[in-house]
Amino acid sequence: MIVTRFAPSPTGLLHLGHALAAITAHESGDDFLLRIEDIDKGRSRDKFIEAIFFDLKWLGLSWDEPSLRQSTRMGAYAEALVNLKARGLVYPCFCTRAEIAQEIARAGEAQHGPEGPLYPGTCRALPAEEGLRRMGAGESFALRLDVAKAAVLTGPLTLKEHGHLHPVDPMRFGDIVIARKDMPTSYHLAVVVDDAHQQVSLVTRGEDLLPATHIQRLLQALLRLPEPSYAHHPLVLDDTGKKFSKRDGAVTLQSLREAGLTPADIRARIGI
Repeated sequence: MIVTRFAPSPTGLLHLGHALAAITAHESGDDFLLRIEDIDKGRSRDKFIEAIFFDLKWLGLSWDEPSLRQSTRMGAYAEALVNLKARGLVYPCFCTRAEIAQEIARAGEAQHGPEGPLYPGTCRALPAEEGLRRMGAGESFALRLDVAKAAVLTGPLTLKEHGHLHPVDPMRFGDIVIARKDMPTSYHLAVVVDDAHQQVSLVTRGEDLLPATHIQRLLQALLRLPEPSYAHHPLVLDDTGKKFSKRDGAVTLQSLREAGLTPADIRARIGI
């Protein structure tokens, strides 16, 4: 049985890009799950969760109830984080964004990843005692994964994309943040823990998330989690060639529905 999922964040209304992702996942598997990724407490809203349910049902989609909410899974993410800490793969980082930018500027040359210059590793060599002291003193910090060390432990990895194996580049994002002082997880950590928990066997999502698969495969291997297959699909783009944003109210499913479009019209606009 192929298990797929659609995992929106309730930080705004669904748009045409979400419709493509949801319908693709729904039609790609035998069992379709809906996961609400609401770990961002500052931006997540219950009204958007209700809107997600309404929009998906309007599109004619159904899913296994109840839908999983990540805000109820903090214990599972904390347990995974303890696992990584116990193996010396996590270190605290006290750098602000401004300090990171200054360090990169001083270096004169920085490695770049999909989201811009990579973190230069300023706090990686910080003595453990100093890190504990600063955390105990209440300083703000992020917890980063020592990716180079992690990659040595896992050895070479592959990911299965559209049925073909591709080599994994774990250094693509550098030492990613996997938790913060006030949040025991990040998107990358939560998604791999939940995909394993829900026995997701095929992850379908937009091609803009393909680079993230490299770090997620690393985390899956470190945590000894099952490896799903992946199928990243092209994005729905606006007239200028940019992907749609939740800030663009003109392309939300709600606004298009209120303008008189039908679910069949939505499918036609996204090429299904």
